[in-house]
Amino acid sequence: MAKYRRNTLFIVSFGKNLQRIRKQKKISQEELTYRTDVPLSQIGRIERGTLNTGISIVYDISKALNISAKELFDFDLRKK
Repeated sequence: MAKYRRNTLFIVSFGKNLQRIRKQKKISQEELTYRTDVPLSQIGRIERGTLNTGISIVYDISKALNISAKELFDFDLRKK
């Protein structure tokens, strides 16, 4: 059986991209919480890259931001 491996760079990059999109749309974390019913603390942990969130949450967030889920994964993984 394969050992689970956490890809921290991917998780942090996802969170930064989510935060960028949310701010670009001028939506607060509180508003995103209201729209998704995802706790505020969980939104914060996703954006900081400390939580590897589930695909259902990604879907809910994309719908709340009125974007495709694919857009949340549109980021560059190269270290800067």
